[in-house]
Amino acid sequence: MAERKLLDQVRDKIRLLHYSYKTELAYVEWIKRFILFHNKRHPLEMGVPEIEKFLTHLAIDRRVSASTQNQALHAILFLYREILHKELAPVNALRAKKTAHIPNVLTHTEAMNVIMRMGGVYRIIAQILYGGGLRLMECMRLRVKDIDFERRTITLRDTKSDRDRVTVLPMNVIEPLRLHLLKVRAQYEEDLA
Repeated sequence: MAERKLLDQVRDKIRLLHYSYKTELAYVEWIKRFILFHNKRHPLEMGVPEIEKFLTHLAIDRRVSASTQNQALHAILFLYREILHKELAPVNALRAKKTAHIPNVLTHTEAMNVIMRMGGVYRIIAQILYGGGLRLMECMRLRVKDIDFERRTITLRDTKSDRDRVTVLPMNVIEPLRLHLLKVRAQYEEDLA
């Protein structure tokens, strides 16, 4: 049997290590770009000089952010360590400048004003995100079994850090969420019939 294609091997290893799907997409894309940048040469034929040239190209010609350049570097290092089983010398490419900006953060009153102008399911989602401190994907992956109304808790599974954790279920979302779940259950029952 022929050896699996390089990018398929990368996908398989990422899934084996339980990395997120977004990480898989990003790593595969960066590895593909690295190979294409060097005219489709196989990574085993390349090494640190080619990696440095690619990363410098990203910083100077493409003007990517420091975090984007780091993601590309980590994808390539993953390829060499995990797939090709090749240790590399330190990579010393020209680094992209880190942007120093202060994030805009809403005050509590401003956040409440935004949430109060929302309606339906979107308002429930916003209340859970804000009141429970969830990431967007954590909220989107919630299941009914993850919500404990009696204890006022939400159990988050397979989070970004690959750990389960428990957070608070905001008091002001309990009744709207119960009503929403009743509506969804009624729709489910109707669909079954």
